Amino acid sequence: MGTVTKALSLLSYFNHGRPEIGLSDLTRASGLNKATVYRLMSELQEAGFVEQAGNDRSYRLGPQVLRLAALREAAVPILSVSRRVLRDLSDETAETTHLSLVQGEQLNSLSHAYSPRHATKVMMEDAEVLTYHGTASGLAVLAHATPDFTDSILTQPLHHHTPATITDPDEIRSAMARVRQTGMAQSIGGFEAEVHSHAVPVFGPDRQVIGALAVAAPLSRMTPEQKQLIPQALHRAGLTLTQRIGGSPPADYPQELAP
Repeated sequence: MGTVTKALSLLSYFNHGRPEIGLSDLTRASGLNKATVYRLMSELQEAGFVEQAGNDRSYRLGPQVLRLAALREAAVPILSVSRRVLRDLSDETAETTHLSLVQGEQLNSLSHAYSPRHATKVMMEDAEVLTYHGTASGLAVLAHATPDFTDSILTQPLHHHTPATITDPDEIRSAMARVRQTGMAQSIGGFEAEVHSHAVPVFGPDRQVIGALAVAAPLSRMTPEQKQLIPQALHRAGLTLTQRIGGSPPADYPQELAP
């Protein structure tokens, strides 16, 4: 392992649960000797990648990391990153895929992809407003949103889009609990009749939900095989998209889909 690689590897030990790390802890975690860790951290500190904080002189990430993160965001915005994920997911599932983002209290469709394998498909419009209570995407967001946000949404008038739309806040909260338990949101005919949608949340760098990734299919094509394929493919794609935009799921978010 080269010197640069060793130095950068030390940065990987910082996370949401451990934003500050002392020299002794870094030494134990890395397996390097203390003198080497001290030298590498001193060089990283001089370059602005770490800084010392508090009286115990533990290390935390420095302003240079924030600068590079901002450049990454400018260079790889979520729209361009999501297009490849949407295309790959559509190819794998042979169905319509779409990404929606939370903007204020609205959930807006940002981008979508169609599969060429079927003439009949679920049609989408970019910038379409999706309701939280009537869509799989909305349920995926609500299940991982803050209590204040959820309360604000569920105290508003909840309208029926179809006879299958759930408008009872208690039923919606029960559905949210299932989403948290299984890692997958579903809506069967809740927004459009005869459409079966699956969705997973997308998280930002602060581990807060920022939107949802979804697969929408005609109900008539939801074979037992598709009911297994779509959730597994979607769960992987959601984690991939979260990672590629620099996000991170909460610690309790399932890394594997529950059966």
